[in-house]
Parts: sequence; structure tokens; C-alpha cells
Amino acid sequence: MPLYETVLIARNDLTQAQVEAIADQVTATVTEAGGEVKKREYWGLRGLAYRIKKNRKGHYMLLGLDCPAAAEQEAARQLGLNEDVLRHMTIRVEAIDAEAPSAILAKRGDDRERDRGFRGPRPAAGRFSSGRRERNDDREEYRARSRDDSDNAGGEE
Repeated sequence: MPLYETVLIARNDLTQAQVEAIADQVTATVTEAGGEVKKREYWGLRGLAYRIKKNRKGHYMLLGLDCPAAAEQEAARQLGLNEDVLRHMTIRVEAIDAEAPSAILAKRGDDRERDRGFRGPRPAAGRFSSGRRERNDDREEYRARSRDDSDNAGGEE
């Protein structure tokens, strides 16, 4: 049987359980036709590139399907009729790796490791300064000299 990957975007005001229920409907449709869902990933609530039906965010879900073409078409039809689904897209793939995370989840894991990891040594003091400290020191020295000059300007030399 052919292999498909379906990504659906659900409205942001739904809960994760409701998004899982939508995925369960797709799973039921596929299994009734003799197929199976090999992969199921919830990608979370993510920002959209542009507004879709007045929504700026959406729940993303990936489904890896091993089913006949008719079952995939029926699942796509049901997703199109569901008012909670903003967009869906299905592509045919050569293989589905059920154990490995998708590119989205792998990227998210890399970002978290990079954010929490070692950020490198701190720069040496004064090496990358903004220059304010040196300027303030000069101003303080100038103020001190001008005060001394003004005190001496009274005729005491």
C-alpha cells in the first residue's frame, strides 16, 4: 500500500485532547479501509506565517499513513469538512520512519540543547566595552581639575 504523511493545523482555541480526537477520526477512517497509522506526532501550538480564518496560531499534528488511496481521499475529505481544521496537506512518501522524530521535533530538541548548553567563556573585562566607562572616568577627572582650577582662580596661587 502507498505511504502518506498528513499534516493538519487545527484552531488555536482547541485543547490538545480535541486535536487528538480529530486525529482519532482520521485513524478510524484509515483503519476501516484496511490501512494503519504508522506515525503520530503532535507538534504543539505554533505561530502561523499568516492569518488563516482570523487565527494567528494553530495546533500542528503529523500523521504517517499506510493505506489505500481511497482511504486517504476519504480522510482528506473529512478533514476538509471539519470546521476545527484550518488547513491540511497530504503528500505521498517513499518510507515512514516511525521511531525517528520528524524534522520539526528534531529541530526543537536541538534548539533546547543549544539554549541550555554552554555559551562559551565570557569576554575579558574591558575588551568589548561600550566606551562609557572610559568616558565617565575622563569626565570625572575633568570635573576634578575644573574644580581645582576654580578654587585656585580666587587669587590664591
